[in-house]
Amino acid sequence: MITIAAWRDFFTACAGASAALAGLIFVALSVNIAQILKFEHLPARAAAAVGALMLILTASLAVLAPQPPAWLGGEVLGLTFLAWLLQIGSARDSGAASRKYGRPTHEHVSEIVFGQAQMAPFAVGGVLLITGAEAGLAWLAAGAVTVFILSVVNAWVLLVEILR
Repeated sequence: MITIAAWRDFFTACAGASAALAGLIFVALSVNIAQILKFEHLPARAAAAVGALMLILTASLAVLAPQPPAWLGGEVLGLTFLAWLLQIGSARDSGAASRKYGRPTHEHVSEIVFGQAQMAPFAVGGVLLITGAEAGLAWLAAGAVTVFILSVVNAWVLLVEILR
């Protein structure tokens, strides 16, 4: 049996932290919008970063809602799919920018790898929850931590690196 109650504090914290970080990304966008729009790949990168944070927020809220674990798993998979679409768009635009601006290949490849690394734990967690495995919550937690780390990187790029 899945004991969601043991995870309640963690996912409550995740909901608040993800909303705060999403706000930081919006501030970065508003402060540096002219610079960001000069590079075709940065709006998609910002959208993917916000999408990943919204995945944490909505998945955390879904965990906190009283419902069967299988429904939770289905919701997480659906939310992950939507966020993954933003990651795919960001990867596509990153590739185009790499060719257009002669960006180093490792930058483009790392954006793709990190984007996918954020989504994979949520997908695994969703599947595990559907099957009734408690480990699904641990996978969601791992995904949240991964997104937090990489969202701070994205916020840094949109706030500081864009001005270099």
